[in-house]
Amino acid sequence: MPHAISDEALDTIFRTARTQNRWTDQPVSNALLMAVYDLMRWGPTGGNVSPARFVFLTSPEAKARLKAHLDKGNQEKTMAAPAVAIIGYDLDFPQTLPKLVPHNPKKKDNYIGKPELVQGDASFNGTLQAAYFIIAARALGLDCGPMGGFDRDGVDAEFFAGTGIKSNLLCAMGHGDPAGIRPRGPRLSFDEACGIL
Repeated sequence: MPHAISDEALDTIFRTARTQNRWTDQPVSNALLMAVYDLMRWGPTGGNVSPARFVFLTSPEAKARLKAHLDKGNQEKTMAAPAVAIIGYDLDFPQTLPKLVPHNPKKKDNYIGKPELVQGDASFNGTLQAAYFIIAARALGLDCGPMGGFDRDGVDAEFFAGTGIKSNLLCAMGHGDPAGIRPRGPRLSFDEACGIL
């Protein structure tokens, strides 16, 4: 079947891309991190709410602040990564809606007094944006090591104190060392996971 992008691009983004556990010492520039964000921000969210927020840790000092909040199994590989993104979602996202949804300037009022709706929309759409982030990073030539395995409350206190931002996941970034790749896990087939009605 014809594709909108090449098979090589599809391989880079999906089929041959792997979660990385070891990294080369090739640095990741601030300009490249900015380019990843600039690409991923165009992915759709429900009602264009766009609650994802990112903090990029590139210095040893910044990564050291994160280390104490990581599960033991994630510490070494995270500290070795050239860059680590803390991907969060902002519970104060309704305040940005007049800018993001100018055709409906009262959209933010839909969230007043509805903390469960705020939490649900922030978490769902923030996670959706995290997936776009990984795809954008791969498309721009970076490898990714997305992970949970950290103390979210500790990370929130360390990096997001005084804000409405809650950490969702971490994503180590750089150029992966093939020696650190584990065997690929299986995936469910179409028939196992899908139906057509």
